[in-house]
Amino acid sequence: MAILSQLLRRKLALFGLLVILVVVAAAVFAPWVAPFSPDEQMFDGLTLEGAPLPPDGRFWMGTDLLGRDMFSRLVYGAQTSLIIGVVANGAAVLIGTFFGVVAGFVGGWLGAAMMRFTDLMMAFPALLLAIVLAAIFRPSLWIVALVIAMVNWVQIARIIYTETRSIAERDFIEAEWGLGASRARILLRHILPHLLSTTIVWGTLGIATTVLLEATLSFLGIGVQPPTPSWGNIIFENQTYFSSAPWLVFIPGASIILLALAFNLVGDALRDILDPTQKGRH
Repeated sequence: MAILSQLLRRKLALFGLLVILVVVAAAVFAPWVAPFSPDEQMFDGLTLEGAPLPPDGRFWMGTDLLGRDMFSRLVYGAQTSLIIGVVANGAAVLIGTFFGVVAGFVGGWLGAAMMRFTDLMMAFPALLLAIVLAAIFRPSLWIVALVIAMVNWVQIARIIYTETRSIAERDFIEAEWGLGASRARILLRHILPHLLSTTIVWGTLGIATTVLLEATLSFLGIGVQPPTPSWGNIIFENQTYFSSAPWLVFIPGASIILLALAFNLVGDALRDILDPTQKGRH
């Protein structure tokens, strides 16, 4: 509650929270919020020439190239972005934390081997690696989430490793060893609680990166596949109408940027609250 009250006192963080709450509410209540089915191709959804309709009183955000309501597809696409953002980033944080804690706390040849593997994974460009993995596996919602988790865990692993090594060398840990404390006690009572703030901050900031990466993969055609709507594949499907119907690209693109910005604002505020020594560093 104390953290939430501090977040609410920060204008930028409050703005980010409001945006996230609106998107989450729209995604959860999509069947009631969306006026049409996301896959419904309406007879009157195109002009006589077969072009998408601009925003009007019935279609608030216009229609796409198949005569489907853009607002409905955007609302259902929020479900995809949030599911992948939470699931993929949660898995990445868990994998990265496991690698970082084990390598930093156990050390020795095992820790060195785990960190060299992490460095090897970091050597590959994240987007290129994601494209290769997505091309190997048959793209679907959960496969895309798995691919993104396999790409994004390395950064958090390196950070957790560094912090674990630093904490393990502090005087109070040495005192615990001297008193005969077990490895499990030191790990559970002293190491992991000190890493909680880092995992919370990176768990929040990582969602923004995950949403952007999912949108990029879907835009390239190797992410979430139609007819399942996602903000990235909405842009991919309608990119040929960029000049004649710009709302088909601008609206989902602005939604992606706004959601990523919201998570970044909240993550920055959490970092400042949980670790005052990092305040103002970006």
